[in-house]
Amino acid sequence: MLRQIKPKNARSKRELAKREPLAHENTKVVLFLRGTTCSSLVQDLISDINSLKRPFSIRFTKKNDIHPFEDASSLEFFSQKNDASLLLFGSHSKKRPHCLTWVRCFGGQVLDMLELYVIKDTARTLAQFKGEKCKVGQKPLLSFSGAQFESPVSNQYTLAKSIFTDFFRGGESATVDVEGLQLMINFAAGEDALDGSPAKIHMRCWRIVTKRSGQKVPRVEVEEMGPRIDFTIGRTKEAEASVWKESMKKAKGVEAKSKKNIETDIVGDKIGRIHLGKQDLSELQTRKMKGLKREREVEVDAGADDISIVSEDDADAGEGVELKRQRVA
Repeated sequence: MLRQIKPKNARSKRELAKREPLAHENTKVVLFLRGTTCSSLVQDLISDINSLKRPFSIRFTKKNDIHPFEDASSLEFFSQKNDASLLLFGSHSKKRPHCLTWVRCFGGQVLDMLELYVIKDTARTLAQFKGEKCKVGQKPLLSFSGAQFESPVSNQYTLAKSIFTDFFRGGESATVDVEGLQLMINFAAGEDALDGSPAKIHMRCWRIVTKRSGQKVPRVEVEEMGPRIDFTIGRTKEAEASVWKESMKKAKGVEAKSKKNIETDIVGDKIGRIHLGKQDLSELQTRKMKGLKREREVEVDAGADDISIVSEDDADAGEGVELKRQRVA
């Protein structure tokens, strides 16, 4: 449960009022920290991720004696002091090499954590890719590939998807400019290895380029701009059920009131439902077809000419028998 702080004077009361939840929250700020021992690779990757998050990021370069899974009080202090609900902590040790710890906070306390180890052989920094980079403050497109991220049961991959979405989503915007969509970040996860080790998470950053196509719709191409990171999953700390439920609450009046018989699908199209009264189908006009018409009654024309038919046997016998056949009018 979240601890409640009672103000002792008017000044502390005003400060607590500023920290109260808002109906429309501000854009989340990420705080980048490093431990007492941090490899050069981890420092370069922290710098690259910081460049993707600017201007909603704060980076500290001094060493901090912090062990997130043993004692998270220092992380909570930095979170409250800098008003940052997201933290990325980099460290390096023999037991946990090239480690990046992703932390989310709620109410000034650590909500959940995810520890990822960078694979040194496949890692590439932003400077190792040639070409133009995205501008500062771009809102990225996020994509997740792999059945691991869509598991109905909460696991380390669904936790990673939730944390990555919070880290890179940016601020909310009512309108979208197509020219501003210049960055796409893809996270892919394959199947577990044969030896039972969990699947790796592959992070790729692409720059979206629009070129002339001779039509109204431009031709879209993607160029990898870095960083390129492959992760192996380490320790995790999931949020408590009561705290998670508290963090997912929404203020009253924020959600639009639902209208009767009107729904919106996943694409955003509005669908309406119309209720009709009881219809009298006996007077319903159907399509006329020749096969459904009644057969015409055969009418006998009294004044029509009769046709005499004489059989060959009767003709030979000399006794003709006249057979009348009705003529169809």
